[in-house]
Amino acid sequence: MNRNRDTLRSHSILAAVSLRFAAVALATLSVSAGPAAADGLVDNVNGITMDAQGALVRFTGLTVTPDGKIGRIVHRGDKLPDRPDWRLDGKGQTLLPGLIDGHGHVMELGFSALTLDLSSLKSLEEAKARIAAYAAAHPDRHWILGGGWNQEKWQLGRFPTAADLDGLAGDRPIWLMRVDGHAGWANAAAMRAAGVTATTKSPAGGRIETLAGKPGGVFVDAATSLIARAIPGATSKDRDLAFSKAQDILLAFGVTGIADMGTTVDDWNTFRRAADTGRLAVRIFSYALGIEPTLTIAAGEPTPWLYNDHLRMGGVKLYADGALGSRGACLKKPYADKPGDSGLCFMDDAKMKNLMSRAAMDGFQVAVHAIGDRANDEVLSSIEDLAPTYKGDRRWRVEHAQIVDPVDLPRFGRNGIVASMQPVHQTSDRVMVEARLGATRLAGAYAWKSMLANGAHLAFGSDVPVESSNPFPGIAAAISREGPDGQPFGGWQPQEIISREQALAAFTTGAAYAAFAEDRVGRLAPGYRADFILVDHDPFDGPPAAVRATKVNETWIGGKRVFRK
Repeated sequence: MNRNRDTLRSHSILAAVSLRFAAVALATLSVSAGPAAADGLVDNVNGITMDAQGALVRFTGLTVTPDGKIGRIVHRGDKLPDRPDWRLDGKGQTLLPGLIDGHGHVMELGFSALTLDLSSLKSLEEAKARIAAYAAAHPDRHWILGGGWNQEKWQLGRFPTAADLDGLAGDRPIWLMRVDGHAGWANAAAMRAAGVTATTKSPAGGRIETLAGKPGGVFVDAATSLIARAIPGATSKDRDLAFSKAQDILLAFGVTGIADMGTTVDDWNTFRRAADTGRLAVRIFSYALGIEPTLTIAAGEPTPWLYNDHLRMGGVKLYADGALGSRGACLKKPYADKPGDSGLCFMDDAKMKNLMSRAAMDGFQVAVHAIGDRANDEVLSSIEDLAPTYKGDRRWRVEHAQIVDPVDLPRFGRNGIVASMQPVHQTSDRVMVEARLGATRLAGAYAWKSMLANGAHLAFGSDVPVESSNPFPGIAAAISREGPDGQPFGGWQPQEIISREQALAAFTTGAAYAAFAEDRVGRLAPGYRADFILVDHDPFDGPPAAVRATKVNETWIGGKRVFRK
């Protein structure tokens, strides 16, 4: 599969929901009302958190102040408050800090949940049947929109084509994003609507897949804009509904904070509307989609923390390359399964450094998507060139850092770099990665333990909606490098397995640190926000399969219950 989104892909997904949900009343936040602001006690729990040094701390309860912060941590034998205004009996459940998704796409999650989803399907024929059924069930949709397809999972041996979509939706356009968000699949009607013909050229940073010299129906990376520009844009009402849906999903998985990687002006306004109307529960650490949105959103400098630490724009997201699944990741050597093709490098060295410098000079944290080994090398070189100028605590972020030349791994330990990685990508991508790279180029792939050993700061996330936003399969993958089927036994490249403590830290303290939020969230300690979850399994007990199956019973943010199973 492989991962993340190029700049134009984000426009494609967001514009994609031209659906009109006029008949659907905007769903109110599906939360259970927590106690009113008052001194509270949560006790009788199997409490787990990390201390400031990263050591595991166990406790039996905690107190919550009227402003939604932790008053104190209660250990066995400690005297409990005499008369708390409210009390929650945990009934022995495991209590963890609220989990933080270090890399996701909030609005895309919401939109993907409201459109056609092909991610669970195992063949092209299943996909065609699903598309036809969806089109028949929604005769009012002028465009059939969705995503999640994966030709590798279908064992198709090729990209799907426009011809594969013929007749599935009558004469209506169909536009479906690949699971990694780096390619789109169009039918002939969509290409006609967009004015794409045999004379249309691939844009810089993109590729039109062709058949017999004509567009074949698949558009890679920047080429997705050729179709996306023809799709009617989503309304504010559409966006509000999509956000509400995304937030419900996150809270149900125990995600209390998320780094939104690629926030547009429309996204930011959606978050602000939710907060202004009391519907913003999850904490959003926003990274603008390039330089321009920061000028509109943040007036050229990071915003303060807004809405009681629920929203902040502090960074800029840039892209160095595409994804492995669509052969857009920029490699030092050609793809093993496509000799002569080394992927797509989106920027030359000068442009990359100019954009990074432009963000850094205004105090924004820089986060750069880099999947291929050449892209990672180029980002590391840019950081090394800029670090002497932009001194201090910059926390340069490399998003994904999936395929790294082993000689470059030590460089991640310099200049305060954050390796922002997604462990479930490794288990999802394993077979595809072996095909793309070959057996001799896997040593630096998804190298979590090596990142830590070399001194990098490790933050984990999901890249939702590429993967589920559920963090527990990510923790299970990190401690086993085995997929849901238990394969390969003993783990893929098992030398990169990390401990349970390290995995939990990457989803809590590490992800908070990566967003300059470690002084307020990520662990449970006096003065920190009372963000915590109650789950049905202790992640430090039992095999990885049990960790993977963990279910969230309750989610609390700022001392208020926002989800109950």
